[in-house]
Amino acid sequence: MTDTPQRNRPENPGKDAGDDRGRNPLTKRGGGDPATRGRTTIADGVVEKIAGMAARDVVGVHAMGSGLSRTFGAVRDRVPGGGKSVTRGVKAEVGESQTALDLEIVVDYGVSISDVARDVRENVVAAVERMTGLEVVEVNIAVSDVKLPDEDDDEPEPEPRLQ
Repeated sequence: MTDTPQRNRPENPGKDAGDDRGRNPLTKRGGGDPATRGRTTIADGVVEKIAGMAARDVVGVHAMGSGLSRTFGAVRDRVPGGGKSVTRGVKAEVGESQTALDLEIVVDYGVSISDVARDVRENVVAAVERMTGLEVVEVNIAVSDVKLPDEDDDEPEPEPRLQ
């Protein structure tokens, strides 16, 4: 007795060949998990915004950026449509799976600079890694100034339009 090969035999006998019932819904056309199809790239500016917001949330951080960049930023903030730049004082280098950050901050007088720097690092690393999935390999912090209580801000509050 010889076996004859069965051709054009459906996987599930009794079902039409075009019927998708009984198939795994995750393995549709193209095969594999949909989350692995394609590539995601994250721009440097995206990481800079996330890091800037996270750094500003730390108590003791008065401002971001050097005196010159804060001065230009104050002028830019007054121009209609200029808006506040959350990336001021932040520089990011983004690779495929890692990022490195340089931050320039101004701290309030009386706070422990080492504690503020540690808190900024922790907050920035947590926010960037959570939101982007990138590994933060380093966060370099340069303290460019200390805001004294009697000093005027480089960024004055805008005057109200209506009086």
